[in-house]
Amino acid sequence: MAERNLPETSALMESMAYGPAPESPSPALDWIAEHGRFGCFVAGAFEEPGATFETRNPATGEVLAHVTQADADTVARAVAAARAALPGWAGATGHARARLLYAIARLVQKQAKLLAVLETLDTGKPIRESRDIDVPLAVRHFYYHAGLAQLWPEELPGHSPIGVCGQIVPWNFPLLMLAWKVAPALAAGNTVVLKPAEYTPLSALMFAQLCQQAGVPAGVVNIVTGDGDVGERIVAHDGIDKIAFTGSTEVGRRIRKITAGRGKALTLELGGKSPYLVFEDADLDSAVEGLVDSIWLNQGQVCCAGARLLVQEGIAASFYDKLKTRMRHLRLGDPLDKCTDVGAIVDPAQLARVTGMVAQGGGDVFQPCQAPGTGCFYPPTLITGLSPADRLMQEEIFGPVLVATTFRTPAEAVALANDTRYGLAASIWSETLPLALEVAPKLAAGVVWVNGANMFDAAVGFGGLRESGFGREGGWEGLTEYLRAPGGRPEAVPVTPGVVGPAPLDRTAKMFIGGRQTRPDSGESLLVRASGGQLLGHVGAGNRKDIRNAVEAARKAQPAWAGLSGHARAQVLYYIAENLSARSEEFTERLAAQTGAGDAGQQVARSLEALFACAAWSDKYDGRIKDVPMRGVALGFNVPVGVVGVLCPSVPALEGAITAMGAAIAMGNTCVLVAPETAPLSLTDFYQVLETSDLPGGVANIVTGRTVLAETLAGHLDVDAVWAFAPELGQAVEAASCGNLKRTWITPWPGRDLGPFLRAATEVRTVWIPWGA
Repeated sequence: MAERNLPETSALMESMAYGPAPESPSPALDWIAEHGRFGCFVAGAFEEPGATFETRNPATGEVLAHVTQADADTVARAVAAARAALPGWAGATGHARARLLYAIARLVQKQAKLLAVLETLDTGKPIRESRDIDVPLAVRHFYYHAGLAQLWPEELPGHSPIGVCGQIVPWNFPLLMLAWKVAPALAAGNTVVLKPAEYTPLSALMFAQLCQQAGVPAGVVNIVTGDGDVGERIVAHDGIDKIAFTGSTEVGRRIRKITAGRGKALTLELGGKSPYLVFEDADLDSAVEGLVDSIWLNQGQVCCAGARLLVQEGIAASFYDKLKTRMRHLRLGDPLDKCTDVGAIVDPAQLARVTGMVAQGGGDVFQPCQAPGTGCFYPPTLITGLSPADRLMQEEIFGPVLVATTFRTPAEAVALANDTRYGLAASIWSETLPLALEVAPKLAAGVVWVNGANMFDAAVGFGGLRESGFGREGGWEGLTEYLRAPGGRPEAVPVTPGVVGPAPLDRTAKMFIGGRQTRPDSGESLLVRASGGQLLGHVGAGNRKDIRNAVEAARKAQPAWAGLSGHARAQVLYYIAENLSARSEEFTERLAAQTGAGDAGQQVARSLEALFACAAWSDKYDGRIKDVPMRGVALGFNVPVGVVGVLCPSVPALEGAITAMGAAIAMGNTCVLVAPETAPLSLTDFYQVLETSDLPGGVANIVTGRTVLAETLAGHLDVDAVWAFAPELGQAVEAASCGNLKRTWITPWPGRDLGPFLRAATEVRTVWIPWGA
């Protein structure tokens, strides 16, 4: 056989190009368009917009939204609202505050996709970072502080809330920094006036909307937007008891001067020039990857970025080579592309600052690529050949720029690391643990990471030394920054017990796949409103992957379920009916709230009848003996179709879904139900019934979402039949079913007669048995 001239595998791996994997901006742009111009959020409601400024997408320069520039009166109203809400909120029980923080955590989690896309559009950071770091950490902070809200009244006796907190957050992590500040403040019983950065206000405004949905009392959280003048008005206002600020050292110094002698509590988390120490015994490949995460996370716009690389002299050349190789593979470009490593600088002003500092800073500059021609992009940069006193080694650049130098001994490494006016964070890389533990306590830094970088959690305090600020955020130490110690500062906060009672505990509706409750792959939730328009809850926005997982679970469960006797399947269906009957009043109320239907009670009763009827038919939908012209017989068996995809009817929502499911599984099929958009919460309540009714995992699966799931389900090659009780979907479903020529049943709701359902749920298998000679 002649040899084929094939390229080497290594050559293929070198030449493979990334394919684009863009995240759609549509959910965020639609949300922005719904609001038009944004007013400030004061006393539980959005005010009418005043004079506005533009917020732009730094990757494209396009205007995203027009946001109000708050004036002195707006700030005064926000402080007054916070002051008015304070007695009731401070007087609430720890459990009541915990439930509201829990509700906020759930809502942020449900809107994770929307928040991640919004954050990326507003900041320019890669969508992977917004999706995998910012939003999950924000959720974690609200969950964690829900726990602290429950515990601290007993664990810290005699402590009390400080009062009204003014909070000013930066533009590099808008949502995460909001969570760092708002969660402990609310947990401690304080009220809040928060100002997001003027470059990136959108996630804070989205958060205000979530506070409304969570039922946060009016005035507990107030959000005012605008430039630095708005922040200064908050700092200077006599009605503010505490200031929490994250931002530049220069602004922090000004805040300290304004608040000096006025009795205001103060937390400052400021700039940094964090050292990244690599010793000669370090795992160099791991240290390179850690450095990528440290300095090029969020384009280097991170206060604790490892911006000063200190490498032991003997390995410096090798380490620089490895680092440059890795830099050549960093992808700079569209922040919404999931393959992007380095996104856009937040604003042209910041880009000009970074560009100017590098141009005037000297040293040997290495940049592996050119920035795109449009947008605020700057390439990842390594600068060597600098002395410790050079400006770029001493001043915070706040961009994707790494400066590097070498050291010979651990003592010299410590001296170089501490040769800065900052003291926020440091990273040590060494495989010799005693060396790392010897160096770590000698570093002037509030946080030291060993063989790692940029590790954060709500349970761990974060903050700096020197000109990097003071105070801590996170953990018990962060909570105490928002509490007044016994015998401490001036007058205690007035408390009015009982004004804020426990909020209804959030019931998070998930998917039901493989017998387990699962979150939607999309990270996106859909609002479910009552017939009168009020918000009832959220359901997951299912996508292609959720359908795939549900079909996979159904396929895995189908052989064993079909192998059970009809009698055994009937017992499970009776048990489902029994458990539904025990909760019939609850299901009636839920269904009526979603649809406004006057027959909700009758629909629940008919659903119970349908389950009984399906159970009855489980062992009675017999086959037939056929009279054939031969010495023998032909037996016609009714056998299950396999995996049935069901697009549940909008009317009757609950009865329709339960009847379709009951008929399908009675005949030995497994099914994937796409919940009706009119009453999805009834289906997500129903999976709780299924969980307690001995139904094997995967026999019935429930996915919530929009009707666009119809084509995905109909096109899946491992689905054997699709039932769509919506004729308007007929063409799309039948066209998508061509891949494996699956059976389709497209019909308006056929009524209570089970005959059509049972026929659609079975195929006839004929077995010929001859006899005699």
